[in-house]
Amino acid sequence: MTIEVDYRFPPGVDAERQAKIIAIGQTAGSWDARFSHREDVLRSHLGEVVKGITEPDGFSIATIRFPEANVENDIPSLLTMIFGKYSMAGAAKVVAVRLPENYGRHPKLGITGIRERLGVVNRPLVMAIFKPALGLSANDHAAILQEVASAGLDIIKDDEIMADLEVAPTLKRLEACCQVLDQVKQQTGRTVLYAVNVTGAAGKLIEKARLLVREGANALLLNVLTYGFSVLDALAADPEIDVPIFAHPALAGALCASPDYGMAYSVVLGTLMAHGGADAVLYPAHYGSLPFDSAEEARIRDNLRSRNVFPVPSAGIHPGIVPKALSDYGQDVILNAGTGIMDHPDGSAAGVKAFFEALERLRQGQSFNLETLPPSPLRRAFEKWGSGRV
Repeated sequence: MTIEVDYRFPPGVDAERQAKIIAIGQTAGSWDARFSHREDVLRSHLGEVVKGITEPDGFSIATIRFPEANVENDIPSLLTMIFGKYSMAGAAKVVAVRLPENYGRHPKLGITGIRERLGVVNRPLVMAIFKPALGLSANDHAAILQEVASAGLDIIKDDEIMADLEVAPTLKRLEACCQVLDQVKQQTGRTVLYAVNVTGAAGKLIEKARLLVREGANALLLNVLTYGFSVLDALAADPEIDVPIFAHPALAGALCASPDYGMAYSVVLGTLMAHGGADAVLYPAHYGSLPFDSAEEARIRDNLRSRNVFPVPSAGIHPGIVPKALSDYGQDVILNAGTGIMDHPDGSAAGVKAFFEALERLRQGQSFNLETLPPSPLRRAFEKWGSGRV
């Protein structure tokens, strides 16, 4: 089995030469007569340049094939091979990685498993974020959860910058919120997922995640790029952590935003997350509050879905963009809103109801023009945000 990687080089770079440097330098390297007796084995570990393309704008794309035997069926060793030392060698960007189907790890639950846990089959899921990000007590979190869960919310998550802080320790937040989750379950029969941000030192993080699950956590949030793909793999592999893992894209811009360096967003947030064990992956939507390319967003979506991983377009999502989102994603999507729910003029419960009203109007083929909307949470959301960017 082999691994194929596409590297894009800007105008002025000798792409053929650089591709050969990668193929040799990132694999077996060169050898002399001392190792002639090992030549067959050494050649089996060499990368190979298999294709080169020059685009109209002067950029060149070279495809290199790597032996799967050079890596350990995980993301860290893969990254070390395809772009480790060479990432410091000059202008080049990894724009696609094609992995064998069995490479890495499939999600433990993914789209089908998350839907089964929630008992929701035929519509998009609606997700909120605790806001403000920092400064709330554990009881504040519980009060917010009570409001949005009672309004029908499917999932809520910690803000990614919420660590295990004295103002609201992780276990205290979980304890307070579990009381609400249990109450909602008893009163309505509905399950609401709370993705708790799991943080801490490497030697303690996995046991901490196990403890959170034992104490009632029914989902986890992980800043994969800051804590590492090995941590994601360990969480996904652990039989005691039988809950979905939501992967946050924090730090992705540092790796992906440059046009000539790093890796494409669709590689990092799509391919690598999909083969790394994530159940759902957050990333910016192109109609949201962060600049993002629509074609790259579509590639992330498709890369994730190919492995049964839930796409979670985020950052500036509000009820007015529901028609655009469903046009792009259909039903298998999690609509993740922070201010789009929490800053609704009539409160966070109204923010949740506005999303469900939008989904229902779309299902019935009704208009989304402000003039035709009756007095309702959706109309109030439209009056504040319209149908475009926040």
